[in-house]
Amino acid sequence: MLAPSSAPGATGSLQKVKKLNSQDFRELRALCLSQGLLFEDATFPAHSSSIGARLLPQEELWQIQWRRPTELQRNPHLIMDGVSRFDIMQGEIGDCWMLAALGSLTLRKQFLENVLPKDQGFQEDYAGIFHFRFWQYGEWVDVVIDDRLPTINGRFLFVHPRTSNEFWPSLLEKAYAKLRGSYQNLNGGYLSDALVDLTGGVQVQFSLRDPPPDLEEILKAADRSGCLMGCSTPGQARRNIELRNGIVQGHAYTITGAVKIPYRNGWKHIIRIWNPWGHGEWKGPWSDNSRQWDRVEPKYRDALLRNKDDGEFWMSCENFQKQFSWLYICNSTPAFLDFGDEHCSAWSLTSYTNLWSPDLPRRRSHSSSGAASTNPQYFFKVLDHDPNTYNVAISLMQKHAEDERNLKIGFFITKENSRVLKQIFFRTRDVTSYLTLSPGTYAVVPAAAEEQEFQFLLRIFIKNQDYNETPNSLTSPGLPMDVPRENQDSSYKALFLKYANQDSTIDALQLQQLLNEVILKDEMTSLGGRFSFDSCRSILALMDLNSNGRLTLQEFGNLWRCLTKYMDIFSREDRNRSGFLDVAELKSAIQAAGLASDARLLRLLALRYGDAGGRLGFSDFVCCMLRLDTLSHAFQNLAKGGSQILMTAMEWLTLVMYT
Repeated sequence: MLAPSSAPGATGSLQKVKKLNSQDFRELRALCLSQGLLFEDATFPAHSSSIGARLLPQEELWQIQWRRPTELQRNPHLIMDGVSRFDIMQGEIGDCWMLAALGSLTLRKQFLENVLPKDQGFQEDYAGIFHFRFWQYGEWVDVVIDDRLPTINGRFLFVHPRTSNEFWPSLLEKAYAKLRGSYQNLNGGYLSDALVDLTGGVQVQFSLRDPPPDLEEILKAADRSGCLMGCSTPGQARRNIELRNGIVQGHAYTITGAVKIPYRNGWKHIIRIWNPWGHGEWKGPWSDNSRQWDRVEPKYRDALLRNKDDGEFWMSCENFQKQFSWLYICNSTPAFLDFGDEHCSAWSLTSYTNLWSPDLPRRRSHSSSGAASTNPQYFFKVLDHDPNTYNVAISLMQKHAEDERNLKIGFFITKENSRVLKQIFFRTRDVTSYLTLSPGTYAVVPAAAEEQEFQFLLRIFIKNQDYNETPNSLTSPGLPMDVPRENQDSSYKALFLKYANQDSTIDALQLQQLLNEVILKDEMTSLGGRFSFDSCRSILALMDLNSNGRLTLQEFGNLWRCLTKYMDIFSREDRNRSGFLDVAELKSAIQAAGLASDARLLRLLALRYGDAGGRLGFSDFVCCMLRLDTLSHAFQNLAKGGSQILMTAMEWLTLVMYT
């Protein structure tokens, strides 16, 4: 009746995804390759039934031709030069809600790799078959498709890539259409649903007609902590009326950035937004050609402004609230609720699946409604409490066929058999509430306002629980880029426990996984490449006080503080936001770290740690700085304030060969 959602190794987890229609991608591809055939998917055929009967006029349905990319282009690719939101251009279907979520997904590599597996393409083992993964009601589902795409007169009917021979957007859209039953079922939907389907996360919605007073801080914190974000405009979802100011009514957009920049002797909060059409932009203040940019320092203007008709634009926070109606934020845990907190907190998760039925008898209750159903109640404990922050998030999701309407569902919350503390009901797929609860035992009672049974997934997120008592403990992935690093030390314990062995240590392989999944989730730090296994062995050796090839929690804490410091320095010195430091910027970075260097040492560091042009990406910069810092302090300790040290050859070799 109850089980943690997507437990490691369980069916439906990322380690063992559930197969839609029992189709196994590798087995089907191997069979096609052995027979010299291209895959044809009988469960989502190249037929008008996959389009849907009401999406297009009948005469257009008859004109559709299903063409493979190899028939449309001489040299097709799944991905070219990485995955980007600018690869996407919406077609004739009204699935901006899904594409806006997809545009945000391209910015968050830790989620993107879950959805878009790397074991496929047109160059090797091509058999006309592809697969993508989506999260559905507590499980990751692998969706297999063939690559026949609907066209009319050689023109894509639905989403099409900006680069003619790059096909990941079209194929991913087809897989999502198959998951939902047809392309027609993508014609209008909820951005919040798509954000959850692409992440398995929890989402929050803010009405911009009555926005929270700290909206600007919420946006910046969500951007820093790696959340997916989107927004929508008021109006009928399928009308797509473009106003004179460039904003489309009844349309979903992606939020791709939120920053505060110096402007007119003060500071200005601006938000970057992307239109899934791939064109069509805001024409007001802070748009591409607006005069506001003339008063911004060149280093900020050059880093932020992209003057192209690519659908992306900047807007002030004030105009954002006027032009848009809803803001959506989603992450794997509700870490975006910590925007007013000086720490990055861990959240535990417990999930339950069950059936709610109106036919179960009702009994007398102490609740305000006077009676309660004997449908199941779910209990949880709150251990920590801060009246100024949220500490519990509850998400209830209903499961139904795509052609069924959403029921009005919700839940009651009671404390230790007392009266109902809160009740919340909405006619949406996912009802989520965020609470500040004092320590104690609580019960959640799912329910429906209508006399109709439904299957549900209930998820309860609790903040700051004891890590040793919560085996399903999750942490917010990522290190916020603009929060003072000295305030982030509390987050390292949760990360350490997530990746550590049973003996509570981390080896080089686990350190590599942690650094690549957590530190390099940010787009800027990832540009310079991933942490290699050898570099992680070197980093570990520098921090390994016990010389046993493993890091304890204390040693990892020292490394974490170094990493946060280096991220600050790297972010400040990379003034053109290229993701690399040149020799001049490296010199400034070393000085900012309080270390000494000269021209010869700088040249050697650029040769040892830089690329062919002498530039250092973030992973190489970390290795360089850790070694320089460690050996500089080792010299100072051995020299005891002097400028020379005396040591044996073996002492010298022991120092330099292991570190």
